[in-house]
Amino acid sequence: MSGRYARILGTGSYLPETVMTNHDLELLVETSDEWITQRTGIKKRHIAGPGEDTSDLALAAARQALEAAGRRAADLDLIVMATTTPDRVFPSTACLLQQKLGVHGCAAFDVQAVCTGFIYALAVADNFIRAGQATLALVVGAETLSRLIDWTDRSTCVLFGDGAGAVVLEAATAPGVYSTQLHADGDYADLLTVPYGVSQGYDRLRQGEAYIEMRGNEVFRMAVNTLGRIVDETLEHNGIARSDVDWLVPHQANHRIIEATARKLSLPMARVVVTVHEHANTSAASIPLALDVAVRDGRIRRGELLLMEAFGGGFTWGSALVRY
Repeated sequence: MSGRYARILGTGSYLPETVMTNHDLELLVETSDEWITQRTGIKKRHIAGPGEDTSDLALAAARQALEAAGRRAADLDLIVMATTTPDRVFPSTACLLQQKLGVHGCAAFDVQAVCTGFIYALAVADNFIRAGQATLALVVGAETLSRLIDWTDRSTCVLFGDGAGAVVLEAATAPGVYSTQLHADGDYADLLTVPYGVSQGYDRLRQGEAYIEMRGNEVFRMAVNTLGRIVDETLEHNGIARSDVDWLVPHQANHRIIEATARKLSLPMARVVVTVHEHANTSAASIPLALDVAVRDGRIRRGELLLMEAFGGGFTWGSALVRY
């Protein structure tokens, strides 16, 4: 159906109340605030409390986004949830969120692409709307990564945090979402992984020994190179110049990776939304979280062109070019 697009009506986000600073981590492992800040840009992260599930974080972000959009949950005809840390094996966290929103009947499902999850979920919702199968969609990225952290592993425990971000998409006659580019390469699965699950290493999972494992230097090199390519691909696909992009809204994993992508776009850091120092890496939540922060503080305004991009375990990577 030509001439049908998805546009962002409203954004929302949520961060758990508990904050863990780099100085707090100094009491747990052999590290320092200086080392973490220099290597990653991270200063603190939020940690979900006991009994606070991924769907709870998602619910708070979703309600904010619906309020900003001026729409009711009952009007939704699609819910797509990006998460690596679902409440349960099944049903999907999207269905549990649907229940908490008091919504009945619309399609609801999870997407798992780790840190690229929000871009994947946005692409799915965009295509549902373009195809005429949805008119009002809720897209959420939410994580409780702290449950997958080995707090004795100083190479990983400093990197991650919990949070949620959401957008409400509505069908429109003009973009909106211009394009999404999605990729994956499973050959690199073991460089960034939680190596246990239901059908592989279930005993370790049951014993609470399923933790994030990462070969950081190799992941860093791949991320920088891959994100540079996705920038070129996005610009070429849409026939636009670097100077046409108003804002870069990147996945918030590492300040040095963000800076490298900004250089690729020839964008000053003043035109890049950076929240990694406040939130650490919240995986699928990081892009919608950063977007909501910049919308609410007035930096991002209606009509501006945004490039969102992410890289994560899988490896997965992707981008979205969006007119806000």
